[in-house]
Amino acid sequence: MNDATGPDSSSGSGDQQTFAAFCAAGLWPGVGAATADNLSDAGITSAGDVSIAALGRMPKTTPKRAERLYSAWIGVGHLWELAQVLVPLDFPVRWAGRLVELLGDGALPALEIDPWRLLALPDASVADADRLARHLDPAVRRSDPRRTAALLVWSLSRGARDGHTAAPTAAVAETLRAFWAAEPETLRAGLAAALADRRIAEVPDPTGSGEPWIARKVLSDAESAIADGVQRLQREAVTLAGKRAIKAVTEAAAGAEHALDDVQRGAVELAAEHGVSLLTGGPGTGKSRTVAAIVALCERAGAELALAAPTGRAAKRLEELAGHPATTIHRLLGARPGRAGFEFTADNRLSADLVVVDEASMLDVELAAALFNALPPRAHLVIVGDPAQLPSIGPGRVLGDLIDSGAVPVTELNRLYRQDEGGTIARLAAAVRAGELPAIDDPDHEVVLVGARQAAEAAHRVSQLVTDSIPRVFDVAGSELQVVTPVHGGPAGTQALNQQLKKLLNPGRGTVRGFDVGDRVVATANHLDAEPAGYANGEVGTVVKAGERKLTVAFSSGEAEVSGKALGDLLHGWAITVHRAQGSEWDAVVAVLPAEAGSMLSRPLVYTALTRARRHLSIVHAAGPAVARAVRQVGSRPRRTLLCHLLTPNQPAAQAAAATGAGESMAQLDDSEGE
Repeated sequence: MNDATGPDSSSGSGDQQTFAAFCAAGLWPGVGAATADNLSDAGITSAGDVSIAALGRMPKTTPKRAERLYSAWIGVGHLWELAQVLVPLDFPVRWAGRLVELLGDGALPALEIDPWRLLALPDASVADADRLARHLDPAVRRSDPRRTAALLVWSLSRGARDGHTAAPTAAVAETLRAFWAAEPETLRAGLAAALADRRIAEVPDPTGSGEPWIARKVLSDAESAIADGVQRLQREAVTLAGKRAIKAVTEAAAGAEHALDDVQRGAVELAAEHGVSLLTGGPGTGKSRTVAAIVALCERAGAELALAAPTGRAAKRLEELAGHPATTIHRLLGARPGRAGFEFTADNRLSADLVVVDEASMLDVELAAALFNALPPRAHLVIVGDPAQLPSIGPGRVLGDLIDSGAVPVTELNRLYRQDEGGTIARLAAAVRAGELPAIDDPDHEVVLVGARQAAEAAHRVSQLVTDSIPRVFDVAGSELQVVTPVHGGPAGTQALNQQLKKLLNPGRGTVRGFDVGDRVVATANHLDAEPAGYANGEVGTVVKAGERKLTVAFSSGEAEVSGKALGDLLHGWAITVHRAQGSEWDAVVAVLPAEAGSMLSRPLVYTALTRARRHLSIVHAAGPAVARAVRQVGSRPRRTLLCHLLTPNQPAAQAAAATGAGESMAQLDDSEGE
């Protein structure tokens, strides 16, 4: 971007092209593909042509429908104004809707005040924002404080995609150097602007070196809320049940099929006595039976109990194993259809005496903060999770930071109990968790290793396993057989595998946006306001109805109607990424490890993939020695976070894990799975 440029050279594509793109994108409610074709036949080719009379000339359009369409057109006037700016600049017209979601109905005035707010869109580049700025103000300069402030937020947001919640100011400045925004004076002005409008906060250096650190305000507030919540609950805790009740519950468990061992009994005592306690361990170590004992203790003590997990499938599994109703964290907190935030907050808290949250490795800082804010005084929180799994898709490492801080009691279960059901899977998982990849010798074929020389052969093996071998040998229902792979692209990535599996398992013409009744789908965004039951990112379901530009999908949380923009957040789901599979289990899993995954392979990724299976695991291995090397040598990718430091500000040794990799440039932090 030059310091004093002339007007943008683009002259625009004309109102007709913008109008056609606007209608084709579905931004005019009630106008689908068929209606869009009829518009031009009725002589409506631009915004100026829209009238009730003109709409009434379309085939099968009653006066009442013409009025409804005209009212809908008036209602999206703010979107049309945005489209008139975006399309002539060759920006996707769909950005209009997304900008309104991010910036509100006044998105265009907001962009006119600060064109670099365009960077709020994840797929907008700095060059795109600069082009918009030149279009709106040809005299704009690249040293503009608004630009530098937006670049600081953008750089921190890029880091958040890789899990970071904060960064040294010097590392962020190094990233900005490539965009001519790292001069000390320019940087100071931009930082002052970002601090003034509270998009960025200055935060304490978790490494103890005294170097200035910054964070997006929303993330620093979230980590502070978690730390405050932990300290509040620990300080206010009162014992939920006495020693006699705990002894009675554990003795009752001893008479059941599986007795509690001393470590598990200790976890039950901690749950009763402490405001916050953690329960960790791999599959087959008895976490579920320990949670069931905590449930029994609450019932005996008359304490109000709530069980929750990040996804609907994980909540359903928790409910089955614990013998008590469970829900998603979003539903527990009262997610409100069509509105941001939750019903239960610091001003309107839950009534539960004890809350158990399972699959806590998936908790990012914003959801965890909402949970802690909603917990009432003297409540107890039991956090259950496996830190060896992949961390959350969102920013932070809540489970890891809580463990590393030493601020809350932690029970780690190590003894393997699952010998009959899932025995080989559990033993393999325990070995991988410890950094070893043992040879597989399982005469019962609970775990099967299928070799492949390349990704194309791996894809062929997947088809054989899914369509023949596994259903025939193990009698597994289609809904309980899942393919997981680390990558989207390539012959053994989600995209190619789903195309292949649809042809084999449910061929069809793609009735609605490529989907037919019987298709397996996966959600790629939260739609908690869907009717009648909302669903979350990563939920896998089956299409049970398709037509009239909408789908009905049966998710584990119930059926949901999917239409409009939400259709764009669905993908075929016979094969999903390991990240999206986290928090769910299936009777049978085909874990694909193609050569293309080599650079992203790590011990947590392999471990998470293997532990999605309950009864049978087929590993399609085409990555050669990269898998064993990753399991031995590649642990969790470091994340820069503040929570550990906030919980233990005077213990530098405990802060090291939270700040590992603090010297890296933000520009180096783009090697994530690409969820």
